[in-house]
Amino acid sequence: MRFDAITLFPELFAPFMAQGVTRRAFESGQVDVRLWQLRDFADNNYRRVDDRPFGGGPGMVMLVEPLERAIAAVKADRGDAVPAVIHFSPTGRKMDQTLMQELAQGPGGILLCGRYEGIDQRFLDRHVSLELSLGDFVLSGGELPAIAMLDAIARLQEGVLNDAASHQQDSFSDGLLDCPHYSRPEVYEGLAVPPVLMSGHHANIERWRRERSLELTLRRRPELIEAARAAGRLSKADERFLAQLGSL
Repeated sequence: MRFDAITLFPELFAPFMAQGVTRRAFESGQVDVRLWQLRDFADNNYRRVDDRPFGGGPGMVMLVEPLERAIAAVKADRGDAVPAVIHFSPTGRKMDQTLMQELAQGPGGILLCGRYEGIDQRFLDRHVSLELSLGDFVLSGGELPAIAMLDAIARLQEGVLNDAASHQQDSFSDGLLDCPHYSRPEVYEGLAVPPVLMSGHHANIERWRRERSLELTLRRRPELIEAARAAGRLSKADERFLAQLGSL
């Protein structure tokens, strides 16, 4: 898959793509990321890509024309069917694991990383097919959510993680939060690893992990329990355990 990022700060992407286990996805080309400096498509000596908003108000708005030239160049370079154009904005759909799994199976797309007060709405109306938000807060630009999305997609690619089952046990992969995890030493400052994890009884370990996942999700994100129930992801054993928690 290929992602083309239109950005004023392409240098923010390179260190991320060279770090950690997900770099395998970028080095192998499984996730091909190409960076396009928006200022290269400005038509003035100052390489200006923004101007004051009509109607007044604070901040600056990114101009239509440089963006139009940039996206035309990206599409010409790709030479394939018109890909999804993803714009990162606080007004967009909140990013979640389900969406990342969907995108990880697709051909990629064009990542539009805005800055300043925003992007001229006429450009968004003409080109953007999906708007995404990292959360209910405001960032200075679209680069950080774009990098977060690339990381989430890269780790879902075959062979990227050391253990192929790792991402299957992540939070949200089955609609719930992940369970707690422990490693060496067995006892640290008087705190011991739960005995069941030392038992070697795989069925008991899996049930313990499932119950801790249910318990944590019920405590921190109860709406995820309801969503999992509505989707038929909860077993009879899960429901019995949740009923016990409710009676405590």
